[in-house]
Amino acid sequence: MHEYPITEQIIKIASGKAKENNARSVTRITLVVGEQSGFIGESIQMYFDIISKGTLCEGAVLEMENIKAKWYCPDCNIHYTRQPFSFACPDCGNDGMPTNIGKEFYVKDIEIETE
Repeated sequence: MHEYPITEQIIKIASGKAKENNARSVTRITLVVGEQSGFIGESIQMYFDIISKGTLCEGAVLEMENIKAKWYCPDCNIHYTRQPFSFACPDCGNDGMPTNIGKEFYVKDIEIETE
């Protein structure tokens, strides 16, 4: 449900950039969505299809680059993907710590049509 207001902002950002560049429409929006961002890509797509109607973003392709969450092992100095029900480093077996990798959520690219 919290994807609705963020999808409105995505459309506002893309439409604003399109207007700044005298575009006829937005053709593609690329989002970076981290696994731990708290946002679900399918929900964003669903709201995008509804909210974008009648805007410069209507019909645009909404592409998502999904980022896996990474943990950090200070003993081995490596980042790794945590296995389900475990925090253990795959190299040494000690518990690692969470990082900000996988918490990303931003608009990466916007493609527009000008003619």
